[in-house]
Amino acid sequence: MTKANTKNADWTMVISPKSNMLSLQLEDIWRYKDLLYLFVRRDFVSIYKQTILGPAWFFIQPILTTITYTIIFGNVAGLSTDGLPKMIFYLSGVVCWSYFSDCITTISSTFIANAQVFGKVYFPRLIAPLSVVISKLIKLGIQFLLFIVTLLYYVIFESTEVSPNIYLLLSPVLVLLMGGLGLGLGLLISSLTTKYRDMRFLIAFGVQLLMYGTPVIYPLSKVPEEYRLLVTLNPITPVVEAFRYGFLGTGTFSVYHLVYSFVFTVIALLLGIVVFNRVEKTFMDSV
Repeated sequence: MTKANTKNADWTMVISPKSNMLSLQLEDIWRYKDLLYLFVRRDFVSIYKQTILGPAWFFIQPILTTITYTIIFGNVAGLSTDGLPKMIFYLSGVVCWSYFSDCITTISSTFIANAQVFGKVYFPRLIAPLSVVISKLIKLGIQFLLFIVTLLYYVIFESTEVSPNIYLLLSPVLVLLMGGLGLGLGLLISSLTTKYRDMRFLIAFGVQLLMYGTPVIYPLSKVPEEYRLLVTLNPITPVVEAFRYGFLGTGTFSVYHLVYSFVFTVIALLLGIVVFNRVEKTFMDSV
């Protein structure tokens, strides 16, 4: 083919370098949407594959966790639940926290868990962590249904007084904040684990510590004044409090706190994407 013909040729694919660290690769992700679906299906199915109870664990885990919190923190430690039945109070916190913690811990091992796939074939690498956020939504939906059923039981049969309000309509926004924050922080951590394998051992411990800094087992209103600002600076705190306030009528709801969580989430996402896009080019040399 001559040089002139080469210029006029209709190429079916053009390969060009991507130097923009902030690139979201949205066009590529849409082109590979079928692969995204397969990753979501893989993430969802593989969790309880070859288990006896299978998907029933989606119900068993939050129930056992809530019962444990009720016994230890509610009965033994005597922590306040703002006048709510302990099961409802703890379950509301568990539902929110489980989604966030599952996202961040699973995404943090993206490079290591998918090293073999990443090294053999090209596809937008962001598909792997995005699939985690989406697949965990299924688990969140199941556990949210469990929360609603439990809440209705206490309202109908136990005559429990709760005050759901219009702020429960913010639930989709709260889910986006939890998923976005888990994605952003997970991307940052996953990029660090390619060089520093110790991060894998620290992440589970760190997430557990963060839970105690989040009003999951206690209400924000009962936190001593000198520590309240520190707990409020935790970006997931306003989300949990807003969720409780919308569905149960108790909690500390603040638009300013939610705006802070939103800004923090956006910054974490931007930083996570920048670091992730940079590391994905050379991670195979260190994994």
